[in-house]
Amino acid sequence: MTQQKVNQKIHFDNTCIISLLVIAASLYVPLFSTNLLAYSVLNQIMMVLPAALSVFLMLRMDLLSFAVPAFMCLGGYAAALCAMNLSTNVFVLIAISFIVPMVAAIPIGAMILKLRGVYFVLVTYVMAEILQLVLVEFPGLTGGTNGLTDLPASTIFGADIITNKAILIVAILTALLAAFVTFFAILKYHKQFDAIRENELLARSLGLVVWHYKAIGFALAAGLAGLSGYSVVNMLLTAHPSSFTSISGVNYIAYAYIGGQAVMLGSLIGSTLLVWATNYFRVGGEYSPGMLGLLIIVVVLVSRGGIYATLMNLYYRLRKSKTKELGPLQTVEPGGQ
Repeated sequence: MTQQKVNQKIHFDNTCIISLLVIAASLYVPLFSTNLLAYSVLNQIMMVLPAALSVFLMLRMDLLSFAVPAFMCLGGYAAALCAMNLSTNVFVLIAISFIVPMVAAIPIGAMILKLRGVYFVLVTYVMAEILQLVLVEFPGLTGGTNGLTDLPASTIFGADIITNKAILIVAILTALLAAFVTFFAILKYHKQFDAIRENELLARSLGLVVWHYKAIGFALAAGLAGLSGYSVVNMLLTAHPSSFTSISGVNYIAYAYIGGQAVMLGSLIGSTLLVWATNYFRVGGEYSPGMLGLLIIVVVLVSRGGIYATLMNLYYRLRKSKTKELGPLQTVEPGGQ
């Protein structure tokens, strides 16, 4: 491995660790603050962060997926049905919301991971649309257009998780779990994912079993989206089709792209800034996807690395400029004055 690649890996690992520390540090808000507005905004950020990380993981293999809302739906509804019929234990529900979409992604991935580019994008978008129809056509299981309402609250050691503070803590810990899964997935498979992203044909010709690593990445990304689905259901105590519409996939892609698709920290930056901006400027409803779509176009045309890369480039330019102003360092020979 060349020195440049070693430095890139160290830099990437550092950004992952910073992401984990920032998410963990956000526990300060529910533990030491009573500001309900801060609770609301932070809860929204932590709900969408696993979905943004799902997009980021797929982008590591140069795959743009619109299937995130579909897997969120599977995870959210699986947790809701489990709470209604089996257990309300928060650990069980989180595990169910991760495992069910991940298992469902394996046969789906076997069918669609051979596709690339616009074909993959279209198929994943259609997946989300099909799942919306399934929700409506099987009301006995999914509640139809009414969804599953009046769900029992999640519990931990027999206590209900019903207060704003408790719900926020669960959302933060769920996002932290998603960040850990993403970190270890990249740590273990970064070479394979990078090879697929840079040149899939060359990687295959050199003996890399491309479909194997694509399937792993796709399944893990589905599980991350499922965690986001659980956070949505846990907050609303309702699993409703409107929470997982296909158009919402634009939001999660925007968080990853605008924040910076190259590092995990970019998803955290994008989720935080865009959710905060949406709340601050009250831009929501039908205008939100349009705004985020416009921002994606701007990022692609002006700064493909997103906010993170732009800030890092600015930092290095300022650092380089400052070094030039200082001039070359003067050295003194041993024994000299």
